[in-house]
Amino acid sequence: MALTIYGIFASRAVRPLWTAEELGLPYHHVPTPYQGGATRTPEFLALNPNGHIPVLVDERPEGRVVVWESMACALYLARHHGKGDGSDIAPATPAEDAEALRWALWSVTELEADALCVLMHRLGLPPERRDADKLAAAEKRLRVPLRVLDEHLAAGAARGHDYLAGARFTVADLCVACVANWARASQELMHSFEHVHAWLQRCHARPTYQRLKAAAKTQG
Repeated sequence: MALTIYGIFASRAVRPLWTAEELGLPYHHVPTPYQGGATRTPEFLALNPNGHIPVLVDERPEGRVVVWESMACALYLARHHGKGDGSDIAPATPAEDAEALRWALWSVTELEADALCVLMHRLGLPPERRDADKLAAAEKRLRVPLRVLDEHLAAGAARGHDYLAGARFTVADLCVACVANWARASQELMHSFEHVHAWLQRCHARPTYQRLKAAAKTQG
């Protein structure tokens, strides 16, 4: 079997890239940017007619599997390439699988849009294009889902658990951390939700993530 991941680290493609690294999977990385027309070529559109990264291609004995949507890519890798025995980030039980599914989808519906707004209007956009009103509104809305996440992490900490699904880092943490990371641009939010902040620091301090980050810098 052979895996290929299209995308770049500084995009939603970090989700399947990080998952593959955590699982120790060999894969071919095609650094495909989301700007400049790379996702609009006939070859790329044949893989993802939406014209977005990431795209995951899994060449399996029974035939090629193509996955798009970043969370789907990450969850697919964990489910079909993880060991599933509690020794890696793949869910080992139906309960852990449920945690991965619900938190991954929750992060897209409840966090992503406003977290991206915070990132762009605090750091990503040139100063003259940043909108203080949009930023304030996004940060206000984020307080609702971040409180949900913070309370879940606090309850877990009381049981000696550092992560969303229990004592170990799983694909549930990876998926949510990739989205919540954008909100770290707001020091006010991080100060308000200390369990979230500490958990994000734990997640992004992992050697796998740091290796990907360092490699992305060398690639420019």
